[in-house]
Amino acid sequence: MKVLGLDTSTTMGAVGIVEDETLVAEMRTNISLTHSERLMEHIDTTLKSARLTLEDIGGFAVSVGPGSFTGLRIGLAAVKAMAYASGKPVAAVNSLEALADNLPYCRHQVAPVLDARKKMVYCAIYKAVDTSRRTVLPPTVITPDKLADIIEEPTVFVGEGAYVYRDLLGERLCCQAFFAPRAYGYPSGAAVAFRGLKQITAGNTADPMTLVPFYIRKSDAEEK
Repeated sequence: MKVLGLDTSTTMGAVGIVEDETLVAEMRTNISLTHSERLMEHIDTTLKSARLTLEDIGGFAVSVGPGSFTGLRIGLAAVKAMAYASGKPVAAVNSLEALADNLPYCRHQVAPVLDARKKMVYCAIYKAVDTSRRTVLPPTVITPDKLADIIEEPTVFVGEGAYVYRDLLGERLCCQAFFAPRAYGYPSGAAVAFRGLKQITAGNTADPMTLVPFYIRKSDAEEK
């Protein structure tokens, strides 16, 4: 089965197509254009580069958050439209889990971190156990200081939030803090597609009509 995956949880726009265990095509851009201005064009470009059409796609995967409120809504809207028009299944993928997939089988626990603004971060902690992964800290929104307080062992940080607060985390955790190269810290449409393929194969699909973003915290409008 071919699955098309989207990640719009950050300023990086990522589109990927996978088939079974093979990456077919991927496109990632980190530019000033908004997702609403570039996403559909990038989906079309990725499909054409692989010489595919939407009819060839067997399912869709989309990062539902946490992440940018606006970005997540745009990605979800695109997948909902394609799924509704085609009747193909949809997988809802946690953006932090997909980001952690960039560092599989790491011997230290991995903490994907996204900048949540307001001096907060979206974060989770995962640890490889044999061929599976254990959740040490489920996705949450937290201050970098409190995140440092709960870490008791060597941890590899990955993601844009890790680089924003690298000095703070490095100072607080000293030799227990490791930072993945920036090349591994960006969301991947392929990672979302691979995780979505596993979910669809296992029957873990989402209703595209009722699917909503996983914000974790309230928006500014809701708080006010």
